[in-house]
Amino acid sequence: MSKTTRATLALQQAGISFTVHTYDYDPGAERIGLQAAEALGVDPGSVLKTLMVTTDGKPACVVVPSDKEVNLKKLAAALGGKSAQMMKPADAERLTGYHVGGISPFGQKKRVPTVIEETAFRHDSVFVNGGQRGLQVRLAPAEAAKILEAKVAAVL
Repeated sequence: MSKTTRATLALQQAGISFTVHTYDYDPGAERIGLQAAEALGVDPGSVLKTLMVTTDGKPACVVVPSDKEVNLKKLAAALGGKSAQMMKPADAERLTGYHVGGISPFGQKKRVPTVIEETAFRHDSVFVNGGQRGLQVRLAPAEAAKILEAKVAAVL
């Protein structure tokens, strides 16, 4: 597995301090983020999953703890919209340039508005997908928000 992806390159180019962590990705896992947390031996709340959504028909990205579910009404409101829905996997892959299970908010092909769930900031560092299945990057949530120019909001 390559530890260099568009995501890690974007972090390096932005001067963000991060570490790379690999694990054995299980394609049959019911919840990928929870499987990553278990494989890494860390609190599931510190492993953030990247979800691609549409709000009022416009693409967006939301980053939430792997052990939680996003509230689409709260997410739409955070993005100034009326409704949000999960993006179809094929659309998410086409938009981001990553495969489902390896979608990172960093280094996506097209930059979209991003929201990070505020509870992520309870952790000194969090794990976020590094752009490849089985690859996570660990960084401070504030650094993630900075590079993504993300809005921090309660979306659970």
